[in-house]
Amino acid sequence: MLRRDFLRLIGAGALIPWNAQLAFAAAPAADYRRPLVLVELKGGNDGLNSVIPYADATYYRLRPRLGIARDQVVQLDAATGLHPSLKPLWPLWQSQELAIVQGVGYPKPNLSHFRSIEIWDTASDSDDYLEQGWLSQVFGRNPPPRPFAADGVVVGSSELGPLAGGSTRAIALANTEQFLRQAKQMEASGGQSRNPALAHLLKVEGDIRQAASGLKSGYSFRTDFPKNAFGNNIKTAAQVVAANAGVAVIKLSHNGFDTHSNQLNVHARLLTELAEGLAAFKSTMQELNRWDTTLVMTYAEFGRRPQENGSGGTDHGTANAHFVLGGRVQGGLYGERPALTQLEGGNLRHAVDFRQLYATAAERWWGLPARSLFGGMFAPLEIVRV
Repeated sequence: MLRRDFLRLIGAGALIPWNAQLAFAAAPAADYRRPLVLVELKGGNDGLNSVIPYADATYYRLRPRLGIARDQVVQLDAATGLHPSLKPLWPLWQSQELAIVQGVGYPKPNLSHFRSIEIWDTASDSDDYLEQGWLSQVFGRNPPPRPFAADGVVVGSSELGPLAGGSTRAIALANTEQFLRQAKQMEASGGQSRNPALAHLLKVEGDIRQAASGLKSGYSFRTDFPKNAFGNNIKTAAQVVAANAGVAVIKLSHNGFDTHSNQLNVHARLLTELAEGLAAFKSTMQELNRWDTTLVMTYAEFGRRPQENGSGGTDHGTANAHFVLGGRVQGGLYGERPALTQLEGGNLRHAVDFRQLYATAAERWWGLPARSLFGGMFAPLEIVRV
């Protein structure tokens, strides 16, 4: 049996094996006991209708049909507010546990879904092609502890994204219970073999059983999770944290943000699911007494164009707004408000390089010096208390 056939058989619970020769001679400098939770808004979220410049008349001129009325906006200050569907995040804003970073992007932006998410996943320049995800790069220099169940867990997708490449121990996990069932089905196999190919497959099986055992959690949450796909992903992520087996990163996907048409209702639903899911996640982390030791960060391949299109939607754009949540977050607005009268090619100019968010996670959350990562060119943002 070929390795690819074996991994296809085990489906959503595939463990990407790590390099057995990798040395762990010294303890890592990073504090990976504090997990980072990445939420990918797949398809490119419309930042302008998420974090709304409601005091700017140009916003309504560019979006005569899609603009969110001023009296519906959840006002954050005299110029900026949230989409009404994001109201479940209001308590986090009030408690200063929600930071909103505006104008996030990169130079010479690419508007292809596939290429732009590749740039975000690898922390590359727009004209540079890297094979390793940005987290694999970080873990290659500073590996998480070997006793951890996994370096990273991907929930709701088989795409490893920022965890791809290198020697990263990553699990693609669609559902915790399903993963455990699949691992249990393989417990009958095992042992040793002189056949190198068979020995490798047995090694993969052993890795999966070990990870499954570590991620098993019997915790029964009091929190009610939203009854939708993203709510299920949030529940699975919470179960992973509750297992307390050691996972440095959990990556979630929330799909459907490529809103070229009929955006009003679709986007409102997506943001409701996002906000309710994140609010539920905070509640579960508080149950576990882990809210102060968990950091949540959203990202997407790009934003949307400021001007609505003729189909009641928005097309691929550039700079975007993203959310950072957690008990140690210093809440507020960061970056720059959208300069809607100074567009470049009909799109927004970026003010914050997305790699600054990654540098923030690495340095201010895990304690790794940002100057040692991504060419040392991107300073962290002071949005997390150290």
